[in-house]
Amino acid sequence: MLAQNPGLKTSPTLHCQYQFRVGDRVEKFNHCKGTVVRVDIDESGVFIVVRFDMLYGEFTHDPYDLVIIQ
Repeated sequence: MLAQNPGLKTSPTLHCQYQFRVGDRVEKFNHCKGTVVRVDIDESGVFIVVRFDMLYGEFTHDPYDLVIIQ
C-alpha cells in the first residue's frame, strides 16, 4: 500500500498552470496559432492569455482549448 500525504492536494487546474509559459507557441482547435502572453488565475480557475497571429488583440482561453506547438 502506498503512503499518502493528506496535506498534498492535486488539481487538474494546478497541472495546467505549469503546462503553459509566456512565449509558448500555441494552437486552437480551429488551427489559429499564437503566442502565450500570460497565465493568470482568478476565482474560476486558470486561464491563458494569447495573442494570435491573424487577429488583433489578446484573448483569454481555457487551458484545455489550447495545444503547445513546436
